[in-house]
Amino acid sequence: MPQPSVAGLETPAARSFADRVAQYFRDFQVLKETRTEYWGIQLINLIDSTIYFALLNIASVFLSQNVGLSDEEAGYSVALFTTATTIFLFFSGTVTDWLGIRVSIHAAMIGQGILRLLVAVVGLMPSFPHRGLAATVLLFLMAPFMAMVQTVFQSANRRYTTETSRSAGFSLWYLAMNIGAAAGGFLIDIDRLWLKWSNAHIFTIGAVAALACSAITFLLIRDERQLDLGAPRTSPSGGEAAAAPGKAAKKNPVQIALEVVREPTLWRLVVLIALILGARAVFAYLYLLMPKYWLRTIGAEARMGTLQAINPILIVFGIILFIPLVGRFRLFSMLVYGAMISAASLLFLAVPYRLLSADIAYAHYSMSVLCMIALSIGEVVWSPKLYEYTAAIAPEGQEGTYLGISLVPWFLAKTLVSVLSGHLLVRFCPEGIGPRIANGEVGYWNGPAAMWLLLSLVGLLGCFGALLLRGWLTRGLKER
Repeated sequence: MPQPSVAGLETPAARSFADRVAQYFRDFQVLKETRTEYWGIQLINLIDSTIYFALLNIASVFLSQNVGLSDEEAGYSVALFTTATTIFLFFSGTVTDWLGIRVSIHAAMIGQGILRLLVAVVGLMPSFPHRGLAATVLLFLMAPFMAMVQTVFQSANRRYTTETSRSAGFSLWYLAMNIGAAAGGFLIDIDRLWLKWSNAHIFTIGAVAALACSAITFLLIRDERQLDLGAPRTSPSGGEAAAAPGKAAKKNPVQIALEVVREPTLWRLVVLIALILGARAVFAYLYLLMPKYWLRTIGAEARMGTLQAINPILIVFGIILFIPLVGRFRLFSMLVYGAMISAASLLFLAVPYRLLSADIAYAHYSMSVLCMIALSIGEVVWSPKLYEYTAAIAPEGQEGTYLGISLVPWFLAKTLVSVLSGHLLVRFCPEGIGPRIANGEVGYWNGPAAMWLLLSLVGLLGCFGALLLRGWLTRGLKER
């Protein structure tokens, strides 16, 4: 721990910390060279992230409270929605390249706006036939447009930055996304608790936001040329230069895949990801389990959006404060111990509430805040390191393939968690359980505390397994 300053003088450690944090903000100065289009994209990113996270966090509650689906059915519906969005991500990049950034944003926002408005209508009209099926289908149809927005952001962040400003450009994009995520949480509480509106109006606000994003695109996104793009080399005959003599021919995807599956490095990556999936699944619990858990243990007036906002707010500050410490720890240690903190964060929710307070609402608020703080600390430590680990062990020229493969287990786990979420709620946290817990009618192993304990242990066991296999999992890993 750095020693306190003496006689008003900063110690070298304190000075170094302050310098590194200051450098984080100075790095954004290179964005002065970007065009108006970049700032238009970040404004759209902020608005869209606010709506995206608000919709994601309210979806399960909306499907049950406003559309009438059971917990299990709502879980299936959200699973279809999130799974479809991930699948469409594999194809949306090609569509974005074909349509261009400007047309892609218009298409994505107009499509989302129409579908969000239709979902709101379904939620607000009790007489609408087959409301559950209609809402599920509309959410599914929304998936390709949501996927397109994500690929547009990645493409635009690259298109509207130079090599010198690209890192800062993506950092600001990530910062704006987390600010939007926090705003999305507050939007839920403003809608439900302040305005006393239906959950369905989150989708109405989303439709208006999509229209605003399309208008911003019309006004600010005009030039799609790559910023600072070097001219292509030409041959003496005027055509593009031929490949340099002796340069190896590029391998096709099938050849790359066959080589990758034969490498033990790949299986080390797969094993590690499988072991820490229980910790990573905590991020899926944030929108699948926690909203209903809060409403059922704290009460209908629970500030669930504010609780959701704690995580992205802490991520924003955590990234800045953690920068000076990154170089002090080994990559694998940060990855596994950070994942362990995320998994252990659920243990705060597993504590019998009477140990904190006789007031069940106050106790669950306190437990949830502590959980969110611990989860955010863990996320700052380990989440970016998974991608760094993947890139570090990947053979040269196969980094992209390894990064793609690393997403597959998470995709499968997220789908499984979504499908099982409703069943977990029915078993451990059904409607009306809060008053029964307060009256002492529910034993520990039949209540939500047991659910969080079991989910935490699953995550922690995987992390301990990763530590036991450390020697094998870090073979060939070049750590600092």
